[in-house]
Amino acid sequence: MTAIRTTGLVKRYGDVTAVSGLDLEIERGEVFGFLGPNGAGKSTTINMLLDFVRPTAGSATVLGHNAQAEPDEISRRVGVLPEGFDVYPRLSGRRHLEFAIETKDADDDPDAILERVGLEPEDAARPAGGYSKGMRQRLATGMALVGDPDLLIMDEPSSGLDPLGIREMQELVRAEADRGTTVFFSSHILEHVEAVCDRVGVLNDGELVAVDTIEGLRESVGGGATVELTLAGSAADYRETAAAVSGVTDVTAADHVLECAVAGPAAKAGVVIALDDAGSSVLDVRIDDVSLESLFTALTNGDGDADGPTNAADTVVADAEVPR
Repeated sequence: MTAIRTTGLVKRYGDVTAVSGLDLEIERGEVFGFLGPNGAGKSTTINMLLDFVRPTAGSATVLGHNAQAEPDEISRRVGVLPEGFDVYPRLSGRRHLEFAIETKDADDDPDAILERVGLEPEDAARPAGGYSKGMRQRLATGMALVGDPDLLIMDEPSSGLDPLGIREMQELVRAEADRGTTVFFSSHILEHVEAVCDRVGVLNDGELVAVDTIEGLRESVGGGATVELTLAGSAADYRETAAAVSGVTDVTAADHVLECAVAGPAAKAGVVIALDDAGSSVLDVRIDDVSLESLFTALTNGDGDADGPTNAADTVVADAEVPR
């Protein structure tokens, strides 16, 4: 079943087209990464899915409901982690969660959610105004999980987290997917995307330029890999054997090391099998795939300044005000 579907979705701000003819389909239970340079239209797309912004043309359905005609039906089943989430400084972290539970009329245990997102009880008890950026991000994630949402929408979920926090966020995303939750998130931390996503979509200048698995993107863009093999004997003796393997585009030999450029996944195993059949003893194999960063740069024509200023028209609007 489909969790998100957009058809010809367009959003214009005067003469600026933020999103242009977006056709996108995301299956339930899928972890989908939404990539693109700042200002590409990612947050504007999220805002239209949540009915924070009305489209100029086209339509969107979320969990089977029309995003513009049935926003209340959607909001009850969706958790949102907006980018740039802020807190009420004098309110404790636990009270923030309690407010979210009351707002959604849910019966969640605040302590269970705090443990789930890695906020210690003593931190939850003190005013959130003293929280670090990472702690605020954990709190916002906890609020998004209230009500056990069917769809979790996250805008830059790793923002402000240290490497341990990022790994914990990755584990949380996969755990939510294992529970059947659809996770849709935008991120500029490409390693995070590669670690957790089933598929990714790449948006550039408001247009969807690619949708595929990471491996599928590598193949479609022509990004292969380098296979480095350490042999027991002279690598030069087996250079022609490796070069004859289908999908191997280049081979260099130095001492006991063969370095093979391959165009697709099948060639990685093919070169090892060919060398074994030729009587070579392969002592070690190292494979370096083309990075997601390289694919991203190729797909966006080098436009991706992940840490640059954000377009003012491409900001996620918070779904609820913090009580004051």
